[in-house]
Amino acid sequence: MPRCTRKGCGKEYSESSAEPCTFHPGAPKFHEGLKSWTCCSEVNKPVLEFDQFMKIPGCAETDSHTSEPPEGDPSPSVSSSASQQNTVTREEKPVTASEPPKISSTPAIMINQEPPSALPPPPLIEEEDDPDVAVEPGTPCKRKGCNTTFVSDEVSRKGDGDGSRCIYHPMPPIFREGSKGYLCCKRRVLEFDEFLKIEGCKTGCHVFAPKKSQEITEELTTCRIDHYQTVDKVYVSIFAKKVEKDVSKISFEENQVSVDLRLPESKRFVKNIELFGPIDPSASAFQYFGTKVELTLKKQDTRSWTILEKPTHDLGNVSLTFGVSGRTGTVGAKQSVLDEQNRNR
Repeated sequence: MPRCTRKGCGKEYSESSAEPCTFHPGAPKFHEGLKSWTCCSEVNKPVLEFDQFMKIPGCAETDSHTSEPPEGDPSPSVSSSASQQNTVTREEKPVTASEPPKISSTPAIMINQEPPSALPPPPLIEEEDDPDVAVEPGTPCKRKGCNTTFVSDEVSRKGDGDGSRCIYHPMPPIFREGSKGYLCCKRRVLEFDEFLKIEGCKTGCHVFAPKKSQEITEELTTCRIDHYQTVDKVYVSIFAKKVEKDVSKISFEENQVSVDLRLPESKRFVKNIELFGPIDPSASAFQYFGTKVELTLKKQDTRSWTILEKPTHDLGNVSLTFGVSGRTGTVGAKQSVLDEQNRNR
């Protein structure tokens, strides 16, 4: 049977089907880790997890389904914080030689004494189907990237045909600098519709009714990251509450920072940040707070970083200046900081 191509629906239907189509007429909206739809973000509140986003019920209804490719869809909403990464900010109040700039005080910083080393990826724990649990026909497979629905035990679980073969993505999706894909494979796309069509990279069995495990397993999660810079340092904030310091790990290398944070409720944030510019690992540091982790990266030179992470494509003619009015994702600092040449002017 054909599958409805409207966003938020995706149900299989027949020409004689009397079931209405419930869908989203708007575009997906991703903002600082939150995910929602532009057409109903006030009614259906934004969520953090991608699986929760895919379950947000449609906010519009029509009498019939369609298998036609969507036309004239609005472009995905761009996060305001992302656009501000290319914003030039400057303090209007002049700084004179008779009034030297004030450097804001910072908390005591814990120096990481461990030698830099790449963090091993966390063990991948995949869900397994429980064949003893009865499943209703039409129940979708729970693996990411698989659009198969349950027909019967003989066809979808026990058979050797295509109906029992699951082609899926074993790792979560990743959204970075406008591109979309999955951590388990290399393909990246720009449009959300194309992202939903990315074919799975692993073959296995369907999961219609996951087994209930008595063991507590770790769940990978995402954390919002902000940064600003001065002439010689980049300050990075990772917003993660109640980090378990004893089992978490942060290490610095010349061109990357490796972060492995253990969080409450068996959640874990793992990220290797390939940096825009080189740093001095021995002079870089980190500190844990109740709601975030602060990193201080010591630059090897005084050039301005256009963005925090090494770009995956040409950024074009983008140039930022140092300022004091920055916010999320900008290069602002609380106080003006001038190099020796500008200080003497």
